[in-house]
Amino acid sequence: MASSGSGYDLSASTFSPDGRIFQVEYASKAVDNAGTALALKCRNGVVMCVEKPLLNKMLLPNSNRRIHTVDTHSGIAVTGFVSDGRQIVNRAREECSNYEETYGTKIPPTVLGDRLAAYVHYFTLHGSLRPFGAAALLASYDTETKEHCLQMIEPSGISYKYFGCAAGKGRQPAKTELEKLDINKPDKAENIDVREGVKQLARIIHLLHEEGKDKPFELEMSWLCEESGWEHKGVPRDLIKDAVEWAKKDITEAEEYESDDDDEEMDE
Repeated sequence: MASSGSGYDLSASTFSPDGRIFQVEYASKAVDNAGTALALKCRNGVVMCVEKPLLNKMLLPNSNRRIHTVDTHSGIAVTGFVSDGRQIVNRAREECSNYEETYGTKIPPTVLGDRLAAYVHYFTLHGSLRPFGAAALLASYDTETKEHCLQMIEPSGISYKYFGCAAGKGRQPAKTELEKLDINKPDKAENIDVREGVKQLARIIHLLHEEGKDKPFELEMSWLCEESGWEHKGVPRDLIKDAVEWAKKDITEAEEYESDDDDEEMDE
């Protein structure tokens, strides 16, 4: 009975006998059914990428965006229920504005991440509320320490710092691909830069996309890096276009290489 959620999933404030909160698990499931969102912490900045499904041919490009700037040095990528994600973005903007008005300086990335996580967690504590069906990837730059960081806030209200993170329907295979990249070497100089990060994120998104099964999508990308003056900005269109072309070529070459290997094994 408990494993199915029957009787224990009517409120986010109710625990099941085995210690689960089903409403929070359902919210996480809503994120898992949405477009894939990826982010990389590179040696000279952070790159974020979201697969935005095109639900209708009549939709205007760049409408209903998934990546938002919340402060000069901070940006958020959301996936899941977009309307829920928009509330998290609005809260982040309020936190940034209030902190600067109160203390006269930009909000540190860790403080912003903790405050957003506390806000999301609040919605799992009361029976009159429901958890957010969205996950938020937060890229920030600390003007005091001159350090950049990447965090992810989950529907449960938990947040961690990452070298690379993924959310959405392609989360597991994307994490496998991210772990293959040079992003957490002891010597930071050995890690990839943001331009290589743009190419790799485009490759992963297209690698996970199934043409016949999945809907067409638009690729949204932003970065926070030395090249952007440590301001959160969209990746230039021509750079995204070049990255997509490189990604498709790289995937095709990899598939042809695997096909050749299979043919050689059959001949043997």
